[in-house]
Amino acid sequence: MAGFAAAVETKFRDTTTGVLDYFVLGGRATRFMFSRPFYWRDTLVQMDRIGVGSIPIVLLTGLFTGMVLALQSSVELTKFGADIYIGNLVGASMVRELGPVLCALMVAGRAASGIAAELGSMRVTEQIDALQTFGTDPIRKLVTPRILAGLLMLPVLTVLADMVGIMGGMIISIFRIGITADAYLQGVLNTLAQSGFIFGFFPKDFASGLLKPLVFGGIITLTSCYYGLNTRGGTEGVGIAATRSVVTCSVLILAVDYFLTQLTLIVFQIGS
Repeated sequence: MAGFAAAVETKFRDTTTGVLDYFVLGGRATRFMFSRPFYWRDTLVQMDRIGVGSIPIVLLTGLFTGMVLALQSSVELTKFGADIYIGNLVGASMVRELGPVLCALMVAGRAASGIAAELGSMRVTEQIDALQTFGTDPIRKLVTPRILAGLLMLPVLTVLADMVGIMGGMIISIFRIGITADAYLQGVLNTLAQSGFIFGFFPKDFASGLLKPLVFGGIITLTSCYYGLNTRGGTEGVGIAATRSVVTCSVLILAVDYFLTQLTLIVFQIGS
């Protein structure tokens, strides 16, 4: 019994220390965004890897999600003669929820493991120690460019996923359900207009949909950098770090999404 209590205490202490280290890493990386030297070339390289490299998988995910959403919703809406509202349903679902979350999960699966494995390999081969020896802060050089790239590219990828998802729903609506493109797109626009506008022209739904990927981009890059920098145990440890980063990112994205949804409903007063 005493041994079990000691193990629980040790696990609790390690978890608390890990959470504190996670936020300290995030705080230092954020502070380095506003002080010299800036590693713009590294940031552009990471934007290419995280953002441009994820475009194919994000487009495919968005396209098939919109198609499935239109197909499934048509089954129920047609029973009530309400299939004209498929555009409203697909537009609202993609922009508010499915676009940001699915895009973030895809990027987490693809980029988080790569970042953790890359930094983990640098850790176990002592390249990070070498950087410190030559006077380069590894957080400024390695972590800040990746977080900045994630913050900039996730909203762009989400917009692409939204657009392709709505297009996929339109394809099904035209060729499978028999709704005209004008009627479908009018339904999408009506849904965005019903939520209201910021500054008189920017749909609130679209604004709330862009807030989420900003947060998700930070979560994905910070979490994967944290696991990469804390890799132990050689090549086996690199694999474990990559796996843990993907799992943790996925869980955090889904959990944080709930609270962000609550926040955006209050801040943007959607549906009130």
